[in-house]
Amino acid sequence: MKTTSFFVPLFAAAYVSAHGFLNQISINGKVFTGNVPSGKTNPSVIRQITTQDPIKGATNPAVTCGTGSTPGSLIADANPGDTVSFDWRTASLGKWPHNTGPMLTYMANCGQTTCDKFDISQAKWFKIDQVGRKPGSSDWAQVDLFNGQTVSVNLPKTLAPGNYILRHEIIALHLATSKGGAEFYEGCSQLRVGGSQTGAPAAGDLVSLPGAYSDSDPGIFDPSVFDPSAKYIFPGPPVASFVSGTATTGSGSGSGSGSGTPTTNSPPKASSTKASSCKIKKRPAASPAAEIVRPRHISRVMRRLAFDNSMH
Repeated sequence: MKTTSFFVPLFAAAYVSAHGFLNQISINGKVFTGNVPSGKTNPSVIRQITTQDPIKGATNPAVTCGTGSTPGSLIADANPGDTVSFDWRTASLGKWPHNTGPMLTYMANCGQTTCDKFDISQAKWFKIDQVGRKPGSSDWAQVDLFNGQTVSVNLPKTLAPGNYILRHEIIALHLATSKGGAEFYEGCSQLRVGGSQTGAPAAGDLVSLPGAYSDSDPGIFDPSVFDPSAKYIFPGPPVASFVSGTATTGSGSGSGSGSGTPTTNSPPKASSTKASSCKIKKRPAASPAAEIVRPRHISRVMRRLAFDNSMH
């Protein structure tokens, strides 16, 4: 145990100066390249940021779409259910340097305007995906980026058409054993979603960023991050109800306004969704005949009144 506790700080310190940015996305195989932070600005669907350095502090305004992010000049077309892949790199286009911590994906509707003209400070975000450790493994899914691969998510199959910002987030936790040690990396892309579906987030699914996290949230301040047996609690709201198929109830696992029960890295129980869905059943309306109430007996008072009336 002493060897492990000594190793972890050295392991964490090795990554302090290694950072990165969202280099490319692909939508069903069509690749869109971003711009190196503070480098030459070429037409792109990915918002450009000013530094590859991590964002520190969960309430930092840069957690919206990255430090100094500016709109791309292009819009990517997509459809519900499309696979979107993310390629994260260092500013020198080397492999992603981190391998510890979750990846979360959010979307925000830009309304009637295309997202290159949208004020992202007004965005209301809903979560469509979150991954922590790989099933049955002590490795985080982020290790695929560390190994030079891409990671992918699917757009919701029932997503209504419209203009959306797609926000992919990496929270590097190699320093998260200390409060404020988590590192946030954000990559935002501008989409135009087609199709004729009608899926949309409920009011309880929506959060502001910043606003959805605090530095003391489980999953951001995580003393057990290097313990593979410890359950990981994702920060922020749960995956939106129209994506997950579960109703939102109660408070989210993070500090934001999202609704839902705390979400962990362990798989949900298959039977819990239907069991927790509570519907009020309406009784069938009674027929007119059924509404007629016939007394079974006549009280003595009523019999007396009937007798008095017969005498007159």
